[in-house]
Amino acid sequence: MLNTDTAPGPGTSGDALRERIAAELLAARERTAVLTGCVEEPDLVAQHSPLMSPLVWDLAHIGNQEELWLLRNVGGRDPLHPEIDPLYDAFEHPRAERPSLPLLPPAEARAYTHEVRGRVLDLLETTALDGTGLLRGGFAFGMIAQHEQQHDETMLITHQLRHGPPVLADPPPAPAPGDAAALPAEVLVPAGDFTMGAAGEPWALDNERPAHPVHVPAFFLDTVPVTNGAYQRFIADGGYDDPRWWTAEGWQHRQRAGLTAPLFWSRDGATWLRRRFGTTEPVPADEPVVHVSWYEADAYARWAGRRLPTEAEWEKAARHDPATGRTRRYPWGDADPTPAHANLGQRHLRPAPAGSYPAGASAYGARQLMGDVWEWTGSDFTPYPGFRAWPYREYSEVFFGSDHKVLRGGSFAVAPVVGRATFRNWDYPVRRQIFAGFRTARDAEPRPGRTAAGAA
Repeated sequence: MLNTDTAPGPGTSGDALRERIAAELLAARERTAVLTGCVEEPDLVAQHSPLMSPLVWDLAHIGNQEELWLLRNVGGRDPLHPEIDPLYDAFEHPRAERPSLPLLPPAEARAYTHEVRGRVLDLLETTALDGTGLLRGGFAFGMIAQHEQQHDETMLITHQLRHGPPVLADPPPAPAPGDAAALPAEVLVPAGDFTMGAAGEPWALDNERPAHPVHVPAFFLDTVPVTNGAYQRFIADGGYDDPRWWTAEGWQHRQRAGLTAPLFWSRDGATWLRRRFGTTEPVPADEPVVHVSWYEADAYARWAGRRLPTEAEWEKAARHDPATGRTRRYPWGDADPTPAHANLGQRHLRPAPAGSYPAGASAYGARQLMGDVWEWTGSDFTPYPGFRAWPYREYSEVFFGSDHKVLRGGSFAVAPVVGRATFRNWDYPVRRQIFAGFRTARDAEPRPGRTAAGAA
């Protein structure tokens, strides 16, 4: 179990900012140590899926990016091992090729990342954090803390794909609160403008910016994410066998890939089972469904007579406060997330039951918009008006377009330092290994030229 409840708030400065940065860097490294220290060397160097890197690649890549951005760019230091830079360039070598590279073995990778981190903590003590560019608000340090936590999530996905006995342990989430069964199926979000995107968040990444006004027509949104039990009804009704519910590309992929259920599910007679981090267990009906592709989420929504919410709809439901007209940092307000608000930070290795975290509800009454499962939206990954790539194009700009769909809200594997309500994740619509689920929406009033499944 990990506890990474701190997240940098706007306006933090001076010694408090240094302490917050150090805490985030150390929390990320603690998690990295858990994920790489729980298995032996053969598991660290193996490629458990062609979709993922060997764990030892992620480990050294974390250190290499930290050295590049903090020691070299911020600190002006000479490279420690320039010869390894090409090995850990994510754009130079696709994941499928990385096991064949002359990677640092585990002991050397650990020593390298340890040396880099020691020098970075020394640099933090002597670096002014009130400048511009990479230093403003400690952005470069925050970017690296987020980068490591994002790779920790990637490594947790690798652990889920790994075959073998369980090596990770976690306490189960609390049962659903007493009012969960009585929640309305959906909440109404009235029409109107709201401010979308990050403003005043010093560590927000380029694709979250700039904040801009968006008009959203009235719509209804599921109060909670779609559950395993609801998804089983889609399966039982022949949802995987009826092309009416699938886009043309989705139906082709469903046939080609032989999809019949979420990834890691299997049948034992009348019982659905799932494999979760080395343990096979019955699928809990009340948990949000996870490990479904965008195509599957979209097909379910069509079967239900609904659609996936647009990205703007999702963010308005999560952040807009109709009582004041302002845009909140999080669904519950501006306070940093705590364990009472959301299932974040690898505290649990599964989603919490649907209806959990009433303290984290949005102003409209939707629950679990943050944490538990990434939520597919109906939107392509495109730049906001006035977007500017910074500090490098390869973080966002090269992925813009119709090939990638946007996911919002984070998952149980996302650390609070990453889990902003403005954070935008993206992936190919075929991806299922990620911790992704969804909720559905519908128009409050008919819109010209739009069907129930016609998400913008």
